[in-house]
Parts: sequence; structure tokens; C-alpha cells
Amino acid sequence: MKKLKIKTGDTVRIIAGDHKGTEGKVMRVDIAKNKAIVEGANMVSKHEKPSAKNPQGGIVQKEAFINVSNLALLDAKSGETTRVGYEVRDGKKVRVSKKSNEVI
Repeated sequence: MKKLKIKTGDTVRIIAGDHKGTEGKVMRVDIAKNKAIVEGANMVSKHEKPSAKNPQGGIVQKEAFINVSNLALLDAKSGETTRVGYEVRDGKKVRVSKKSNEVI
């Protein structure tokens, strides 16, 4: 099984593509496809048929998946993009920011 350095709930910045520079929270990650959904970014129009949940139907705006290679994690302390490393601290493996060397 693959391991991604971006997880649900992380704050990221899009570094490539049409939505470059947009920041948001990761809502969902698909490890098999190597993609993630970022809140408020990569919005697409989806045509929905009328259903019990949505009796009117129509065109709905929703977020689409973005490749994880186009995302960079934001450091909580400085607000800048950072790479992710792993260290063992107090007997637990934790994610560490490469810029500030703090636990994410």
C-alpha cells in the first residue's frame, strides 16, 4: 500500500495547474489514485438528475480531485510551503516539517 505525505485535514497550497496559489483544507484523499479533494478549489459543474434528495435536479458546483503532486503542505507556524519528513519521537513515528523541524 502506498503512503502519502498529505492527509485529510491538512492545509495545503496548490502549486501547479489552473488553480495555482489557492489554499484550502484537504477534505478527502484517494490513496489508490494518488489524488485529493481541496476545499474550495478545482470547482466543476455537475449535472444532477432529480432525486428524493434533490427533487429539483440541475447543475451543482462541487470540488474535483487534484493530483497530490500538485499540492504542497503549509507549515502552521510560518504559513509557507514545506516538505514532509518522518522521525521517531517519544517512541512514535511522526510527520515533521522540513522547514521548521516541528511536528505536524
